[in-house]
Amino acid sequence: MALSPRLEFRQSQSLTLTPQLMQSIRLLQLSHLELNDFVDTELLRNPLLEREEGAGEDSEAAEAPERAVEMSAYEDTVSQGERIKDADQIAEGYDTAVENVFPDAGPPEHGHATGPDRNGSFEGGEAPDLDQYVASRPRLADHLEAQAHMLLRTPADRLIAQHLIDGLNEAGYMVGDPEAIAELLGAELADVEAVLEVLQTCDPPGIFARSVGECLSIQLRERDRLDPMMQALIANLHLLAEHNMPALLKAVGCDREDLVDMLAELRQLDPRPGMAFDSTPVEAVVPDVFVRNGPDGGWQIELNTEVLPRVLVNRVYYATVTKKTRDAAEKTFLSDCLNTANWLTKSLDQRAQTITKVAAEIVRQQDGFLTHGVAHLKPMTLKLVAEAIDMHESTVSRVTANKYMATPRGLYEMKYFFTTAISSSDGGGDHSAESVRHRIKQLIDAEPSTDILSDDTIADLLRKEQGIDVARRTVAKYREGMNIPSSVIRRRQKKNFETA
Repeated sequence: MALSPRLEFRQSQSLTLTPQLMQSIRLLQLSHLELNDFVDTELLRNPLLEREEGAGEDSEAAEAPERAVEMSAYEDTVSQGERIKDADQIAEGYDTAVENVFPDAGPPEHGHATGPDRNGSFEGGEAPDLDQYVASRPRLADHLEAQAHMLLRTPADRLIAQHLIDGLNEAGYMVGDPEAIAELLGAELADVEAVLEVLQTCDPPGIFARSVGECLSIQLRERDRLDPMMQALIANLHLLAEHNMPALLKAVGCDREDLVDMLAELRQLDPRPGMAFDSTPVEAVVPDVFVRNGPDGGWQIELNTEVLPRVLVNRVYYATVTKKTRDAAEKTFLSDCLNTANWLTKSLDQRAQTITKVAAEIVRQQDGFLTHGVAHLKPMTLKLVAEAIDMHESTVSRVTANKYMATPRGLYEMKYFFTTAISSSDGGGDHSAESVRHRIKQLIDAEPSTDILSDDTIADLLRKEQGIDVARRTVAKYREGMNIPSSVIRRRQKKNFETA
């Protein structure tokens, strides 16, 4: 067949991800904190965007001065200004200085901030910033650098100390290798170890340790309690973690009473001394969706409007500026700003509707959990929710990321409700993995000390009692995921608890 050029028409459909569509998709998976930061950035960049503030408070504040004020007969005769006197007038009435009547109202020093006057205004024009009076938490690196500067004399030792300080993690442990630091700095390994030994005497005690045992040893040495028996106890911390008390008593060489006293001393130590520095305060999780009991016996889903940013497009400003603008570049800039502002307001509204739609479907499918508890949590996947609300499962995944739901059962991440299914041995409905974990924990918490349940026994009980077809290795995986020790360690724990 001969090759020749020709023209032909074809009709096809394709999905093109425009930059604005990609940005809208990204907005779905942002948390409310990240979303507010994004909106704040757009407000600074786009002059046509403005944040919608609560109009109710402003209107009430504006109407407040117009309200009628009841006045007594005395206030009707004598004006308020004639009755209220300032400090100078009161002092003149007593024929003395102001300092004698009001000792705290002396003349302000020049250049210093003063309190408000009787009109509520400050002499400097602005009120002092309250953040200046908030105590700041010291940084661990700054705290150690100040001590190293006093303990070490030579610049070479201080350089080594700086590298050792940079190698600390948040808990205060040294994760770097002294040999690598010595090779990097071209120093002798003995010099690095000597500097490390000096830095281990810094505050807080236990800093610059390379293991938990060394951290505890440094703190015990600081208290002059690092005797041979305590050293043997620290060397056998693995036996303590396994709750193997007979082997631990034999390794330490003491009786049970002495071991109890030594363990009490270890509990007073801090295994993570660096956590007292550079730690940010824990912030409470703010829910994105509220689920409440409805008057008709159902559930009410409501978005948390306090954390959702609300923006408006100032079309009046756009019309005013456009009329006065003659430059083509400025007109193009204003047109782009208007399109971006319209897109943002539409995307925020669509995001809110999508979250509400997904949350409503989750509540509908997990009605048993909300009514009876975690034992009735149904297996649910992203595909199941997506098909019910006619969305793509990737959209549902983005909507449920970093979102929290406040329910009568507590505050849960929306991802919590998506669990895998475990088949039933009696042909009934499937069980969710989370409900199986909950049942395993209930069985272990209720086990007597004389009959510790093994993983095989738990699997048999689940199969006989509730028809849950689960293997022993699955029980072991769920148990380890909940940080529950094995049956051997649990037997030792309960035996030691009873004999203590």
